[in-house]
Amino acid sequence: QVQLVESGGGLVQAGGSLTLSCEVSGRTDGSWSEGWFRQAPGKEREFVGCIMWYGNTKVYADSVKARFAISRDNAKNQMYLQMNSLKPEDTGVYYCAGARRSIVGTQASEYEFWGQGTQVTVSS
Repeated sequence: QVQLVESGGGLVQAGGSLTLSCEVSGRTDGSWSEGWFRQAPGKEREFVGCIMWYGNTKVYADSVKARFAISRDNAKNQMYLQMNSLKPEDTGVYYCAGARRSIVGTQASEYEFWGQGTQVTVSS
């Protein structure tokens, strides 16, 4: 059974930085792509970014491009989300997601496995 566990959330002031981690367990060999999503109170879950099995291609939402960066350490089965220049509108629960696919997109329905989420709060 594939499991994803996020960590690293917390409270940070606007302009600050935070790094989230996502540890994956139970995954077998084969194509594996991962993404980050977030959900603010009263809003729908939205795509933040992803890293694909295919060429380690990374895609980011326009709202976080140039501020957030995704990386992956396959040896540790970890994925990271480095968040810089944080804004109050970045506040929300951040989820990591995985899919046994070489290419993924921005839709939550493309991802098979989800973590429980970690809270990120950016104060103004």
